[in-house]
Amino acid sequence: MQNNWDLKAHLLKEIKAYGGWVSAHNHLDKAYLIKAEDLRLADISLQEKWDLIDDLKQSQTVDDIYDRMAFGIEQQIAQGVTALCTFIDVDPLIQDKSMLAAERVRERYKSQIKLLFANQTVKGVLEPQAREWFDKGAEFVDIIGGLPGKDLGHEAEHLDVLLSTAKKYGKMVHVHVDQFNTPKEQETALLVQKTIEHQMQGKVVGVHGISIAAQPQTVRQKLYQDMVKAGVMMIACPSAWIDHRRREDLVPSHNSVTPVDEMIPAGVTVAIGPDNIADYYKPFTDGDMWTELRFLLEACHYYDLQELVKIATTNGRKVLGLI
Repeated sequence: MQNNWDLKAHLLKEIKAYGGWVSAHNHLDKAYLIKAEDLRLADISLQEKWDLIDDLKQSQTVDDIYDRMAFGIEQQIAQGVTALCTFIDVDPLIQDKSMLAAERVRERYKSQIKLLFANQTVKGVLEPQAREWFDKGAEFVDIIGGLPGKDLGHEAEHLDVLLSTAKKYGKMVHVHVDQFNTPKEQETALLVQKTIEHQMQGKVVGVHGISIAAQPQTVRQKLYQDMVKAGVMMIACPSAWIDHRRREDLVPSHNSVTPVDEMIPAGVTVAIGPDNIADYYKPFTDGDMWTELRFLLEACHYYDLQELVKIATTNGRKVLGLI
């Protein structure tokens, strides 16, 4: 029997032909931290998890972080990933440990994979100590990272810091937005507004964008148009959010995966990444890129093969500023 039915084989062949997988969003400095006895901790809220590993971070050595990052990078290389971006924590607790580990893995794997780093602002950017370490991280990383939810109530100021810093250094910006699958969140719309204010069109990328699907259709379509005008792109991390809990909000029927089936036809550039791997956030996620693409296409009922290849390859290079 001919294998015309084997669409996975077809996609994998095309992805290789387009230069290989691009793993656009990771947190490898925290990967492989989970243990069986800690699984109960994986059941708490995301906000609680942001603070959960504070003690653990302080006890980690540069060697510990390096070993986990190196293992994660090797797992990605083995499946044909040719470019990868990982966030690394840079804050008053971890200080420069993740940066020192990142320097080492960059040197070790520079001939095997294109590595880029972004700073995770898990302590926000407005409190003085957090801002001090944000500034140090901003000089080191390739991409300025952000998490507006950590400066709750001051998200606009958070974005002002990110975008003005990125403009100063001539770097791209990747921002975690709209993660909680609720219409109350409108961080992507704010990100678009701030992108235009700071004249950073084409340099800004949202990560996740789950809550967009909870908005009415007219609001969603207007947002996609605004994203295209501002050149704001998006990275989907499908397995990171399929576990989203039930809510009682009355919203349009939808799942908890970035709505790429609407974004791509509207002209928004979308890439893909695993997000967290084998840690307190996602204990069973293993970083397999095919799994991520499969979850995306099935969850969104999106079967445009050429666009799926672009999500896995060229779109990833666009959001990382490589093309």
